[in-house]
Amino acid sequence: MNLLLDLASGAALLAGGFFCLVGGIGLVRMPDFYTRMHATSVTETLGVGLILLGLLLQAGWTLVAVKLLMIGLLVFFVSPTASHTLARAGLLRGLKPKLADPGEKPSKP
Repeated sequence: MNLLLDLASGAALLAGGFFCLVGGIGLVRMPDFYTRMHATSVTETLGVGLILLGLLLQAGWTLVAVKLLMIGLLVFFVSPTASHTLARAGLLRGLKPKLADPGEKPSKP
């Protein structure tokens, strides 16, 4: 049982680290503010959630688990709110999303 718990915790930690890494790459590679913000906010929420799940599995039923759950709730509510606020602030300041040029042909699948 302990080995199974360690494997599940390790898998959650690795998956969370992967999603955080993908979010960081998306921050560098995306062309404009809105797509960068989307890439980081979505993967950050999933990445942090999986990392907290892995840590929660390692903590067991302790006070540390309660603290991890509180951190998870904070991230769950604050991250989407902060992303929405940043997008709205960018839009109100006149920051336009980068769209395809009108003369550009759409790529075929």
